Amino acid sequence: MPKNSSRPGKKPSHKSRKIHLEIYQRLLSRFGPRDWWPAQAPFEVMVGAILTQNTSWRNVERAINNLRKAGALSPKKLSEIGLEKLEELIRPSGYFRQKAVRLKIFLEFYLAHPISGSIKKMKKIESGKMREMLLSVKGIGPETADSILLYALDKPVFVVDAYTRRIFSRLGLVPEKIGYEELRAFFETDLPKDAALYNDYHAQLVALGNQYCKKRALCKECPLLDFGKCKI
Repeated sequence: MPKNSSRPGKKPSHKSRKIHLEIYQRLLSRFGPRDWWPAQAPFEVMVGAILTQNTSWRNVERAINNLRKAGALSPKKLSEIGLEKLEELIRPSGYFRQKAVRLKIFLEFYLAHPISGSIKKMKKIESGKMREMLLSVKGIGPETADSILLYALDKPVFVVDAYTRRIFSRLGLVPEKIGYEELRAFFETDLPKDAALYNDYHAQLVALGNQYCKKRALCKECPLLDFGKCKI
């Protein structure tokens, strides 16, 4: 069983980077490039990142399609739409009243100085600073902020979620109750600073979690079956 040699604050080791990349290559061989996040524009990614909180992507797609059909997937149109109408459009995403308020709060942030509704301006802001700014917005937590940074702004910030924690704790590479920031550092310390790699790696983990490493795991079919002894 490979042991985790990566800890926040330590330099990456050849061994730990090799483990990460071997896992990624196995998943890539099984699932192919994931081409994630499915969206027509960066702003749509940001909306989706908020809507996907506490729900499945299938439900988010339904809400996004409602917004698109209503012509409300631009910052201007979304800011003009009434709260009750917005709630109805995003109802499929669940917690629709809460999420409608969060979208409105995010729009105030997005349209205000210094961003002024510009993806280009957001991309020019250093990753750490942009992350602090996003986290200061009510309703945006670390996973949502990092999803916006990586998938909408192409910044090399690794997104971790419940699938990531489940997979790597079962492999014995991290503690089961590892914190979000420590788990993010576990990846960012050992991997090259490459947004495209982070993007596809996270998407591969989501595919593995969806199809095999479920709460009731399908270990016999898992592409990581012989990687180590799973702790299930």
